[in-house]
Amino acid sequence: MTAIYKREVKAFFHSFIGWLFLAVNLFMFGIYFTVYNIISGYPNIAYVLQSVVFLFMILIPVLTMKSLSEERKLKIDQLILTAPVSIFKIVLGKYLALLTVFALPVVIIGTVPFILSFFGAFQIGPSYTALCGYFLYGALGLAIGLFLSSLTESIVISAVLTFTVLFAGYLMPGLCSIISQTGNIVTKLLRAFDMISRFDEMLNGNFYVPSVLYYLSGTILFLFCTVQSLKKRRYGSGKKGVYSFGLVITAIALTIIVNVAVKLLPEKFLSLDVTSNRLYTLTDDTKEMVSSLSEDIDLYVLAGEEYKDINLDKTLSKIADLSEHVTVTYVDPTVNPNFYSNYSLEEPTANSIIAVGPERSRIIDYDSIYEYEFYSYYEYQITGYDGEGQIVSALAYVTTDAMPKIYVVGGHQELELEERFLQAMQKENIVYEPLSLLTQEAVPDDAQAVIINAPLNDFSEAEADKVIAYLEKGGNAILIPSWTDEEMPNFERILAYYGVSVITDGVIIEGDADRYYQQIPYLIFPQINAAPVTDRIIDVSVLAPYAQGLSYQEEAEGIYYTPLLETGENSFIKTYDQSELEFATDFKKETGDIEGPFVIALQAEKTTENAEISNAVIIGVEFFFTTDADSIVPGNNVKFFGSAISALTEHESSILVPVKQYTELLAFSTRTSAVVGILTIIVIPLCCIVAGFAIWFYRRKK
Repeated sequence: MTAIYKREVKAFFHSFIGWLFLAVNLFMFGIYFTVYNIISGYPNIAYVLQSVVFLFMILIPVLTMKSLSEERKLKIDQLILTAPVSIFKIVLGKYLALLTVFALPVVIIGTVPFILSFFGAFQIGPSYTALCGYFLYGALGLAIGLFLSSLTESIVISAVLTFTVLFAGYLMPGLCSIISQTGNIVTKLLRAFDMISRFDEMLNGNFYVPSVLYYLSGTILFLFCTVQSLKKRRYGSGKKGVYSFGLVITAIALTIIVNVAVKLLPEKFLSLDVTSNRLYTLTDDTKEMVSSLSEDIDLYVLAGEEYKDINLDKTLSKIADLSEHVTVTYVDPTVNPNFYSNYSLEEPTANSIIAVGPERSRIIDYDSIYEYEFYSYYEYQITGYDGEGQIVSALAYVTTDAMPKIYVVGGHQELELEERFLQAMQKENIVYEPLSLLTQEAVPDDAQAVIINAPLNDFSEAEADKVIAYLEKGGNAILIPSWTDEEMPNFERILAYYGVSVITDGVIIEGDADRYYQQIPYLIFPQINAAPVTDRIIDVSVLAPYAQGLSYQEEAEGIYYTPLLETGENSFIKTYDQSELEFATDFKKETGDIEGPFVIALQAEKTTENAEISNAVIIGVEFFFTTDADSIVPGNNVKFFGSAISALTEHESSILVPVKQYTELLAFSTRTSAVVGILTIIVIPLCCIVAGFAIWFYRRKK
């Protein structure tokens, strides 16, 4: 076997084939690596490997076409078959030689994650898991090519057959969806040869055992079939030939049984989360909550099996494994287009989830599963995964009898809470309703809190009295004043109930360049003080555009203040109106400007005359709870909002799983990008070509 292995390896690199294979692999990898990792800054090589895997359909046939076909054509195969070496060792020697040639570019690629880890938070685990899948995929392809090479003496036919089979394995998910959208016995049989989906399952940081087993068992099966094919040629159609055919059928059946049996195991035994921040590992709170469920819950995923989100599917499987009361069912929208209508008037996006409990249901829109940072309408980056959090929130919602209710006050040209902030309340399992104090005699008794979000018009005296009466009974509030020139004495009365007023002289300008966004000193990154309300954002940044300072007496009787957000020591207030600020270019501090720092958000806890406790979160930033502000600090303003309403409502039944953040993009200078691009796309592949040509030319002269 060793002699055969050495001879085959030398043959590859004494000719041009081995060097060409190496050069093409590294060239294509270099192109996608430069685009994805260096220019775009993606912190792992999974996308690169996913993009270059199509090369297998071309390069593997080139590698394997001569392995056995040429020897059969030249009539020297009988010498090998009659040699005092077992056919198994002959096949293994040839296969290991092919695998060695294939492994060389894989080893070179394998140095990339380690090197890039010195430039930032590169995802080592997901990168090597993807590389493992890439290698196993190629190993299976080589075994298939070797087997097909054993069936014919024609090199061309061997190459064409290998290409056809690999191409079919690459396109199998699409072919199955064409045959049947719902799946049938034919597609189930065909999916046994779906090679690409197993690779995809290893691209996002999950080391998936069934995928590894599929490639390993498939490789062993085709090597076994190659051995039996050669035995058939050695012994003809006699007893041993029939025996070999029976062994092949047995081997195929055993391979199928093993793969099916492994898939039936609980998800926790099938995958290993290798991401640095444990993106796909369930929290202890989730495990405890799901395990304690006593009511049946159906989770309907609006997607066909072939279009399911792999990450979401694994999270769902892990949750379902925790409790017999949770059932996950995929509903194909193309087959059941109106399934959602029993639960929603509007059609959800594909891969959305409908959680159905005994008395109520909730739709988890697929867009809420991931967090995004948008650079433009077409350019964005996925920054976080919230599959576990959204599902657990929905489970709590459909099984909870009573949920807190928040009223959003309207009628004064308040800023509307945008979708992501409404979703934050939904995730906290808090019911929200609009409230008009003009038509209501009082704030409803079931209100756990009210939100007054930047009114542009003043409250009437009666409306202000209703709010204050509610607060006096121990009610809670989120209060956000507007930056306006309008006199608002009644709204100011509500703020004054907590001893707070707004410094209305102008807008805060931050003097420290590290504390504002893109050379715009009124788009402030404030200091975040430690408090229960800020627990979720203490290690990140929020954006406070057009902030105004809050004034209060620290020693006010019966009121305890907790500053939440503060500006820097070099901040100051300039007397701009909004039209002036839009065109301002000079933000230098001048005589007469009010010096900072300023508190721009605080929590006030007041003991009322009735010995009740009223809490308020007061924020002097009109546009704090807006999508524009939140997008700059991806999701952090929403986190502040969710934390505030959770603290005010004291919702103990809510199980909050925070969004799990992806690793940030890497950043390389233009010069570094150019050097790396030239090195990986031109220099290294060219060196391989030159080396191959030199060896070929040298041996030809000899």
